[in-house]
Amino acid sequence: MANSFSTMHIGIDGNPLATPKTGIGHYTFELARELAALRPGWEFDLVAPVSVEPALAAGCGAGNVPANLRSVAPPTKVLRNRWWSFGLPLYAREAGLDLFHGTNYNVPVWGGRPSVVTFHDLSLLLHPETHPARLVGVMRRRLPVMIAAAARIITDSESVRREVRDHLKVPAEQIVAVPLAPRRVFRAAAPPEMAEALARLGVAGDFVLYVGTVEPRKNLLTLVRAFDLLLRETTHRPRLVIAGGKGWLTDELFRFVEERGLSPHLTFTGYVSDEDLRALYTACRLCVYPSLYEGFGLPPLEAMACGAAVLASRIPVIEETCGGAARLVAPTDADAMARAIADLLADDAARAHLARAGVARAAEFTWARTARLTCEVYEAVLTDWREEREAARARA
Repeated sequence: MANSFSTMHIGIDGNPLATPKTGIGHYTFELARELAALRPGWEFDLVAPVSVEPALAAGCGAGNVPANLRSVAPPTKVLRNRWWSFGLPLYAREAGLDLFHGTNYNVPVWGGRPSVVTFHDLSLLLHPETHPARLVGVMRRRLPVMIAAAARIITDSESVRREVRDHLKVPAEQIVAVPLAPRRVFRAAAPPEMAEALARLGVAGDFVLYVGTVEPRKNLLTLVRAFDLLLRETTHRPRLVIAGGKGWLTDELFRFVEERGLSPHLTFTGYVSDEDLRALYTACRLCVYPSLYEGFGLPPLEAMACGAAVLASRIPVIEETCGGAARLVAPTDADAMARAIADLLADDAARAHLARAGVARAAEFTWARTARLTCEVYEAVLTDWREEREAARARA
């Protein structure tokens, strides 16, 4: 099919690159870079109301941005203030985009060209209590509009694909699951790099690691309760390192930490660079990912790629992603989580087995495959678009 689309002009939502990258920003960047490598004859525009060129250059390395991938920021204030309803549709039409990919739930609602949208998860709908009410309201209003506007919906996992089908009543043939991958930076860190990063972050001795935003859906309160049980009921004395930016609705978590006197045993690093994160993954005794709900769950795979043993939630998407290479535990059972942490800290052989299995599992996921599968979605949409236009001309 690729030969029938020798030259295409694709727009990609650049907004996730306009702030320090978290999950969706990394997805957008890695996908754009791999798409440009996969289709060198196509043009790819990362389109946003502000330039994301610095993020693009920093991610690719100085002078290494693919020639067919660029950042585009339409220049007028009017376009920025009404970006999705006016600025982006106008740019798409004037630039002659063949297709637009909204990597963060949004696509232009008019403009006459086909679009693809990625729904990473349905957390705002299925777990509204873990999000600010304003964001829940916005998502409930916008999702039906995006479903109507997009020719295809991409999800990060089969689990979310089923949720979109069942909860949003979208025809199964309109949804395609395309798995993500650990980024190339995630591999075992060399000892000098690891030692330097840990010293700078103030992390010493044995530690258990959590990586992700500090927010209710990530279930850190249960993890901290389990850690409290570990300290009080066993002889293990690791530090708990929480690596990630502070999100929302965190008062209960920090109140528990204060009431139980856990602060001396916890380190909150805040947002960390990829290099520091690689060092943490490599050095930890155990990486714990207790999330209540995910669209894919990249941190466990990142940890596996660095050789860490992983303990994670027994939820459908984590079972799908980790594929038996992690120890799984019920996410709401602090006692069971504490026992599992204690068991793995005490069993070097079990951790080594998980580490080997994790490295092999992580290697099954690549961004090149993500780009290839995504490009197949583009080409299917473009084929449908051409056929519909030809049929319309024949009827005229």
